[in-house]
Amino acid sequence: MTYTATLPRHVAIIMDGNGRWAERRHRPRSMGHRAGQKAVRATVTASRERGIAALTLFAFSSENWQRPRTEVGALMELFLRALDSEVDELHANGVRLRFIGALEAFAAPLRERMHAAMQRTADNDALTLNIAANYGGRWDIAHAARALAQQVAHGLLDAAAVDEGHLAAHLMLADLPPPDLLIRTGGEHRISNFLLWQAAYAELYFTDTLWPDFDAAALDAALDAYATRERRYGRTGAQLHAGI
Repeated sequence: MTYTATLPRHVAIIMDGNGRWAERRHRPRSMGHRAGQKAVRATVTASRERGIAALTLFAFSSENWQRPRTEVGALMELFLRALDSEVDELHANGVRLRFIGALEAFAAPLRERMHAAMQRTADNDALTLNIAANYGGRWDIAHAARALAQQVAHGLLDAAAVDEGHLAAHLMLADLPPPDLLIRTGGEHRISNFLLWQAAYAELYFTDTLWPDFDAAALDAALDAYATRERRYGRTGAQLHAGI
């Protein structure tokens, strides 16, 4: 494989296609979400084994509350079961688990499990696994801007001094490198309000594979594609190759 020399430090994934996977099998959408949990497990394991430092998964967007109540309820139940069943294995494998988003919208029992899982795995360093739940990129930017506005209001920061660095420091995942590779499964070609600021220079990879069918081989295909990309960050190719 070609990806080993240019491994992304941080991979972000929009896990799309659970519902369609179930519908093609004439089963309820909740079955697709359960099948998607297996893909999460496989992708986390493969990422850790390949030496990826951070993996961020888009599990539940701030817009997903608009879905049918039964589907949202099934997702919440799945979150609870997954936390109860997966945290031991994640911890044993050195995975640091974090949840990002407006977590206060979730019911207390789920929030308590989230915080307990984060606390238990906080010192692990084999892989940082970020689960974006009730998350939106616009919310993230607004949340950071509000924090800066409060600093300005309290005289802790001059408004004229606010720059990109100040804003970035208050975003979710500010302590991690930005995503190098953003993968979307399910055949759609959009980023759906996910990590809008952080993914400004991410390489985008779209696959028709529905999320429940995503596995280590599918991840390797994305990593192989990433290895062929030339990341110039505004420079020309000649400058890049000259080391300028």
